[in-house]
Amino acid sequence: MRQLLTGARIFTGETILDGRSLLVGDGRILDIVAPGRTLPDIDRTVALEAGDLLAPGFIDIQVNGGGGVLFNERPTLEATLAIAAAHRRFGTTGLLPTIITDTPECHRAAAEAAVAAVAQPGSGVLGIHFEGPFISPQRVGAHDPRFVRAPDGADLDFIGGLPGRMPGGRVLLTLAPECVEDAALSRLMAAGVILSVGHTMASAERVVEAFDLGVRGVTHLYNAMPGIANRQPGPAGAALADGRPWCGLIADGHHVHPLMMRAALAARPRGRMMLVTDAMPPTGTDADRFELNGRTIYRRDGRLVLADGTLAGADLDMATAVRNAGTLIGLPLEESLRMASLYPAEFLGMAGERGRIAPGWRADLVLLRPDLTVKGTWVEGEWRAS
Repeated sequence: MRQLLTGARIFTGETILDGRSLLVGDGRILDIVAPGRTLPDIDRTVALEAGDLLAPGFIDIQVNGGGGVLFNERPTLEATLAIAAAHRRFGTTGLLPTIITDTPECHRAAAEAAVAAVAQPGSGVLGIHFEGPFISPQRVGAHDPRFVRAPDGADLDFIGGLPGRMPGGRVLLTLAPECVEDAALSRLMAAGVILSVGHTMASAERVVEAFDLGVRGVTHLYNAMPGIANRQPGPAGAALADGRPWCGLIADGHHVHPLMMRAALAARPRGRMMLVTDAMPPTGTDADRFELNGRTIYRRDGRLVLADGTLAGADLDMATAVRNAGTLIGLPLEESLRMASLYPAEFLGMAGERGRIAPGWRADLVLLRPDLTVKGTWVEGEWRAS
């Protein structure tokens, strides 16, 4: 069905256009239409509010849960779809359900769920993110240290085999590069796995070596890694000084001080910082606690914490992250939106498909009110109100 979306402003991924309409059909963007142009064969015209903004749908590469569901507790197809549905209310049209450090059985079940979800049209599931278990025992954060380990041959076969079973999907693995040998890193990347540095005690030199090998990302910059010091810059210092990797940023005002977020953006090339939520089950609910590997996580004053105050994921959705990028960091709206859509798409190798509004690109869109709350989304051209 060919639909013409009219009335709202359009953010293309580069600039905001006024007075244009958007033609979509068969799950794709067909054209950006100038005023006064006559179009034949329109099945439906949708009048949008003049003050609203059409933007590329948000892409979140780090989502542990939502809608009351924790992926580690329910590594099933139904859980991945429930998590995606919960985050769609906040403008996220594509995400990577994220399984943190757990048993091999849990990881394998999560992988099967993701393979099935990617194959389901309109699911909004883009693949899977393994955050661990190949991480530093000194930087586990809320991960269960019982399950932290180095990869063996069976792990490499399993993870390396997933991209071939997930056409169009992505497999992201967060690891500590000091805990994984170069040969294993290269083997995984050759199989199509995207690697990211995180939960690490690595030296800056070791992190740069990982970037040299082709590691593409840094997971939740500053968090679960040593702080920057003048003689020991560590992973975060390496990330700020090296223009190659994409860095995820949890812009909730709790994980990273706003000044440090501004410092990161000032240091890094444009296009290499992404907003992530690191969201947990309370997103989209009024729950005040949940269980993670037998431990209670409390929702307190916008934070998710263990009893000792350790941060355990974030009480954040992507629309709030976009708003915070403006209010806490001082970014222009266009750049905040790119950090939630275009840049993660580029990190995942999905540029040309997602992250822009242009002819031929997927009709994955978010409709924002003037206050940047979400009115609704289109995924593959199908509308759903928030």
